[in-house]
Amino acid sequence: MRAVVIEEYGGPEVLAADEVPDPAPGAGELLVEVDHAGVNFIDTYQRIGRYPVPTPYLPGVEGSGTIAAIGHGVTGFLVGDRVAWTGVLGSYAELLAVPAERAVEVPEAVSLDDAAAVMLQGMTAHYLVHDTYPLQSGDRTLIHAAAGGVGRLLVQMAKAIGAEVFATVGSDDKVEVARAAGADHVINYTTIDFRDAIEEIAGPRPFPVIYDGVGATTFDDSLALIERRGLMASFGSASGPVPPMDPLQLSREGSLFLTRPSLGDYVASRDELVGRASAVLGAVGDGELDVLIDHRYPLAEAADAHRALESRQTVGKLLITTR
Repeated sequence: MRAVVIEEYGGPEVLAADEVPDPAPGAGELLVEVDHAGVNFIDTYQRIGRYPVPTPYLPGVEGSGTIAAIGHGVTGFLVGDRVAWTGVLGSYAELLAVPAERAVEVPEAVSLDDAAAVMLQGMTAHYLVHDTYPLQSGDRTLIHAAAGGVGRLLVQMAKAIGAEVFATVGSDDKVEVARAAGADHVINYTTIDFRDAIEEIAGPRPFPVIYDGVGATTFDDSLALIERRGLMASFGSASGPVPPMDPLQLSREGSLFLTRPSLGDYVASRDELVGRASAVLGAVGDGELDVLIDHRYPLAEAADAHRALESRQTVGKLLITTR
């Protein structure tokens, strides 16, 4: 089969498509013909060694496809079933052995490309607004990178709950994307001081929670916008990691709470994974959650996909297409 292989850590140029041996499904595994693989920031962090993975390895942790064979002891799945997953390394490939406990069935109403696009980012948005800080109707919240993969889905989910959404984006082109997703107030933080703009609209410290996938660029000013005993959910670092901080800063800002959540801890059990994935995929199938796919790349152009993601100029989701 063809797959993307990383022999050593480095820039996008280390991504190379090559012929590798076909995998076989072991006990408890499904052999899946991969249709699409999601491109995510975690792929780039692993590629540069920020999140070390022993090399050589096949990148990609998210995807969708059709079951080609079933390993010993697997129940609940049949050859030909359409499935999706996240948290399974090696997804930039034509074939993948997926642990059955990490796979979920894709509803008939959902395309395989949409399924691959929402497993990681959609479930991330879901746990952020339903569990990390359960938004309530009437809450105000700030969502950074609101035109990106997670951010655009976050905006839709927050509006479905009834929250008033302030959003930041990184270019004028992205303002309309965030607004179309439902954001009430959209600020291009590269041209306008987002803290000043928000305080002009909503006054000082208007937010019980801020969802921040940007990191270094937005972190400090975001803390200054959170109400006393409010929460900062720092779930990504698209602009670079947040520098080390003194916990006393949280005290000075009003006894704030800070969390750095990870999807794995919110789908830790089979029941939790199925429940969260069913909620997200169900919303896609019902038309309640709109999925925006920015671009699809063949395996041979995986390096271009990483370059596009790291440029932070993309809107919505990037996919690797294997068929």
